[in-house]
Amino acid sequence: MAPARSLFPSLPDAPRAAVRPRETTVHGRTLSDPYAWLKDPNWREVLKDPAALDPEIAAHLKAENAYAEAGLAGTADLRTRLVAEMRGRIREDDAGVPEPDGPFAYYTRHRQGGQHPLVCRRPRNLSVVTGMPVEAASDGGSDLSEEILVDGDREGEGLPFFELSAAVHSDDHARLAWAADTKGSELHTIRVRDLASGADLEDRVENTSGEAVWNADATAFWYVALDANHRPARVMRHVVGESQDRDATVYEEADAGYFVHIGTTQSRDYLTITASDHETSEVRLIDRREPGAEPVLIQPRTPLLIYSVENWGPHLFILTNAGGAEDFKIVSTRLEAPGLETWTDVVPYRQGVMIRHLHVIGRHIVRLEIEDARPRIVVRDTTGTDHAVAFAEEAYSLSLHPGHEFETSLIRFTYSSMTTPAETYDYDCVTRARQLRKRQEVPSGHDPAAYVTRRLFATAPDGEQVPISLLHRRDTPVDGTAPLLLYGYGSYGTLMPANFRTNLLSLVDRGFVYAIAHVRGGTEKGWRWYLDGKREKKPNTFTDFIACGHALAEAGYTAPGRIVAHGGSAGGMLMGAVANRAPELFAGIVADVPFVDVMNTMLDAELPLTPPEWPEWGNPAESEAAFETILAYSPYDTVSAQDYPAILALGGLTDPRVTYWEPAKWVAKLRATMTGGGPVLMRINMEAGHGGAAGRFDRLEEVALIYAFALLAVGRAEGTGAA
Repeated sequence: MAPARSLFPSLPDAPRAAVRPRETTVHGRTLSDPYAWLKDPNWREVLKDPAALDPEIAAHLKAENAYAEAGLAGTADLRTRLVAEMRGRIREDDAGVPEPDGPFAYYTRHRQGGQHPLVCRRPRNLSVVTGMPVEAASDGGSDLSEEILVDGDREGEGLPFFELSAAVHSDDHARLAWAADTKGSELHTIRVRDLASGADLEDRVENTSGEAVWNADATAFWYVALDANHRPARVMRHVVGESQDRDATVYEEADAGYFVHIGTTQSRDYLTITASDHETSEVRLIDRREPGAEPVLIQPRTPLLIYSVENWGPHLFILTNAGGAEDFKIVSTRLEAPGLETWTDVVPYRQGVMIRHLHVIGRHIVRLEIEDARPRIVVRDTTGTDHAVAFAEEAYSLSLHPGHEFETSLIRFTYSSMTTPAETYDYDCVTRARQLRKRQEVPSGHDPAAYVTRRLFATAPDGEQVPISLLHRRDTPVDGTAPLLLYGYGSYGTLMPANFRTNLLSLVDRGFVYAIAHVRGGTEKGWRWYLDGKREKKPNTFTDFIACGHALAEAGYTAPGRIVAHGGSAGGMLMGAVANRAPELFAGIVADVPFVDVMNTMLDAELPLTPPEWPEWGNPAESEAAFETILAYSPYDTVSAQDYPAILALGGLTDPRVTYWEPAKWVAKLRATMTGGGPVLMRINMEAGHGGAAGRFDRLEEVALIYAFALLAVGRAEGTGAA
């Protein structure tokens, strides 16, 4: 690996966490955790009030933050330039494409200089709206008017953290249920706004997931309440004007391994209540016109059966993996007899063609599917005839937007590639005409022809072909001299899109190649790709990523020791694993909110995500095989006496998903064990959670920190004295 430490400034002594071993015996094996004390026993209260953190732990985290700042002190000017560049690529007064619904069209936008979104609407016929504060619409200086329903900048003013998490209007367009998180701990408060006056009612519904669905007459809404361990567990119905303690329980999940979510069918006829883990789901429907009705169970939960539901009147359309449909199929049934035994294939299963989303509108069934890491949209009409919406580039991203209306022939999708800014289209399923509604602007300028995007494949140790999406400037030499940032995730079946991201240009324009390793654990090559990267097959994720690094070096895009690896959350676990397995490959590693203390977390059933995560990783308390598998790769448990590349670990104090003590313990153990290399830096955001800073410009500061570290690790940080 590159001698990264020599590229960093002379550093003071690193913080050293006290060693206070805590032992646990599982399956006859005794595990010793030297830094267990960094987990505050009061962690539940810390999620609600960061000031409740144990003073000794707080002092340690602040010392780590100071050390990280010292390690990156020479990049202060660089970070300022990076933020300015990235901000210059953002149209600050940008607005989303209005989404029609009855007499109005709804959209979000930002004002010039604003950190947070504004939720807005205007008349569908574009006439002026009265009765609310009015500002000029942000569509290029037109004289149209709008209603600002929620002003995120105003609501977040003076708060160290603010995230507007939901804004759901009622069917009569008279009320808005809006939710916000003010700690970063994903404890959302729902309020009700009267849209005639712009004033919030007295209703305050606390400790929710942020989801809200109105009943048909807007007298009440459903929401999901979090339990004492921060899990979405109960569906409640809140009657507007009443106190939260009078809310009725509509559904309560008894299994701690299942999370509960709510939504609506595209028709908006039904509330959907979904209880699921990562491999099994169960859906109930409630007619929104009859909010007091008992939920209708579609199909009782069956191990490994996944399904979701849409409707045309009493006809149900279900996306499912039933009957061995590994990559999913679409079936139909009727609401009066909805069970599995009545399901009839509409779009049969085709191996290797994964149906990711089902979208049902008035006269069409629309599906988003992916084959060999290339997505496409397929439209079916009432005669059963399919047609595909075609795209030309080698590697691209495609997303389908549900919209508010059902009786329409229009669908909306967004297309981009790593070189092509996002384009949003309305597509008429009858005429097959596309209408471009918005093209992402890059105010500082962007020439797609100056960049190259490609799709490569790496050969994994077992022969699997692992897709890689990459981006570089056309004038970047492909001779092994370029540094490369390699991003990976590979968990939960999450697909990593090859989409356009303006921030990346700040690295690519400085000579970096950027690559996404579409490793197993995702679904880029279908559901099998996911199954081959979970539980006992989890090591495939790590070996795939390492194979991608070597393949890129062999192809001349970089060289061993010139790669900076980057991953977050479960992708941060990937970072910890490859740091242990192939440190010589990397100049640096960025582990963002990294899930690195896998064994201890999976043994702690009280943590918010642990029971629902057992299907993904295995339950080491119950299964000795799962215990041995996890112990063999858990990054915290497999830190060894070897040289490590430079490492930057990032975390959030109020993160309920990957708790702050995971990176803190990992960094402490790395420093105490490694024989050389580094440095190992850690920054904990003391005012945010899993997603980092919520303000769009505040977030740029965090991105600039990561990019400055990457540039420093490969000796390309201007103004730092690095060679």
